[in-house]
Amino acid sequence: MTKVNGKRIKVADTVIFLIIALLALLCLIPLLNIVAISFSSSAAATANIVGIIPVDITFNAYTKILDDAQFWRSFFISVKRVVLGTGINMLMTILMAYPLSKSKREFHAQGIYMKLIIFAMLFPAGLIPLYLVVNKLGLTNTIWSLILPGAVPIGNVILLMNFFRAVPESLEEAASIDGASPWTILFKIYFPTSLPCLATLTLFCIVGHWNDYFSAILYITKTKNYPLQTYIQQITAVFDYSSITNIQKQKEALSISSRNLNSAKIVVSTIPLLLIYPFLQRYFVSGIILGAVKE
Repeated sequence: MTKVNGKRIKVADTVIFLIIALLALLCLIPLLNIVAISFSSSAAATANIVGIIPVDITFNAYTKILDDAQFWRSFFISVKRVVLGTGINMLMTILMAYPLSKSKREFHAQGIYMKLIIFAMLFPAGLIPLYLVVNKLGLTNTIWSLILPGAVPIGNVILLMNFFRAVPESLEEAASIDGASPWTILFKIYFPTSLPCLATLTLFCIVGHWNDYFSAILYITKTKNYPLQTYIQQITAVFDYSSITNIQKQKEALSISSRNLNSAKIVVSTIPLLLIYPFLQRYFVSGIILGAVKE
């Protein structure tokens, strides 16, 4: 019976693994198709005959990107947004989650603030009032219009608050007896013990800022100020071949279609996240589980 049960467990594990592998492959196929199109010839991309393997491999789309000044301008705007936005998000999240993690005996207004943030999370004001506030403050067409409206991610605050509550009170009490201030306790005790949750929330903020394109559609009217994802979403690659007099340049332009170019831009815009994610992935699962559990 034990062997049979053991065999059943192995079969079940194999089936689960195959299902997960199939789902992962289904998620990966569209990305592989985009990569293949970016490396395929203009004729193959236009004829829609490219699968997950490039047809008539060429690097012309990537060569064209190197000459696209607006692409790189938008790229660095996105990098700037991620750095500033993630820093502000984490600062505001930590400063809000720390006092809210205290009991009502230590922080008498804790219940009132919790009700306020839950109400704000369940009943957002909406796009029109938010746009009017941003416009009235003169933030439109600036990078701050992409950062400040979401400066306090309430969901992240709740995750970190629950994680802070799981820190043993004995550690804080021992530090207080030794004369440590609340700031010292936060940085010397809560930070080191909360690294999984902090790394997970940092990943959330990075991905959120990098992938967001809709905020710029609302608040940015000048194309030169677009972040990368908005630029890619809005762009329509149209080449004016008549203005190109050099025959070699004409051949190069004709060898690139809008599908090639846009696919290459999507691939390039995905690379930064692929480089960052492996460093934070090991914290991801434990940060989510521990932060979501309220004792």
